[in-house]
Amino acid sequence: MLKTRVNHQIKAPNLRVVNEEGEQIGILKTSEALALAIEHGLDLVEVSPLANPPVAKLIDFAKYKYQQKKIEQLQKKKAKKTEVKTIWLSIRISEHDMQIKANKVSEFLNDGDLVRIELRMRGREQAHGELGHQQLQNFLKFITAPHRIEVPAKRMGGTWSLTVAPGK
Repeated sequence: MLKTRVNHQIKAPNLRVVNEEGEQIGILKTSEALALAIEHGLDLVEVSPLANPPVAKLIDFAKYKYQQKKIEQLQKKKAKKTEVKTIWLSIRISEHDMQIKANKVSEFLNDGDLVRIELRMRGREQAHGELGHQQLQNFLKFITAPHRIEVPAKRMGGTWSLTVAPGK
């Protein structure tokens, strides 16, 4: 992040100056703009250093920092936080229970969350890994919400897992 330059820290020879209400004053030399700011009892704050010429605003610096902080907080509040929800299955799950869990997965996907589907195999079930993979594939058919497979099915020990994301 660029550090905001204020008053004498501004090195550009010319600036596009904007007053406190956002109205353009014009392109002035930095020394003239600084004199204008002092005359009005305000600070000269460089708001857009990458523009040509850079844009500076006549404003109290503390007020400017406060406005920037409020804008940042608003952006954080509006940002969507995606969660990873987890659904557990087993090889012996009934079709009705699978349907109920698939409905829950559809709800999560409609809310915009990622869903990790994990199938635990216990004891002797682990000898039949292909059944676990097949059960996961069957479960995917029950999901009604549009989705795409984010992380394909893979086996880690006695657990098969795959991640689905909301589709378009």
